[in-house]
Amino acid sequence: MNNIIKIGATAAGLYAATWLLDGLEFEGGFGGLLLVSVLIFGVNLFVRPIIKLLSFPVILITLGLFTLVINALMLQIVVWLSEPERLGLGLGSDGFFWSTFLGAIIIAIVRTVIENIFGD
Repeated sequence: MNNIIKIGATAAGLYAATWLLDGLEFEGGFGGLLLVSVLIFGVNLFVRPIIKLLSFPVILITLGLFTLVINALMLQIVVWLSEPERLGLGLGSDGFFWSTFLGAIIIAIVRTVIENIFGD
């Protein structure tokens, strides 16, 4: 049940990010939004720990602020996987840094709020 809340919260955060930011767009319905959320959940589950382990010294030097860049990198991986020539899920971005960086922050904020409200 906890993973379903996380995926739903990620979907709400992704919807908010694509609605608020011009550089991050999503073309698809509710099912596609859930599939992209599952993809974000999977990338955060399998790829993110490896990246955090490899960048641990940089995270220490920046006092944890580099994790914001890691969040943007994870979102950029999902955008890359969602392109029409790969999975075709409808998530797109006009550039790496600002749109995915701000999108990752919005997704994290919305996800944290929803998980605190509906979490165990």
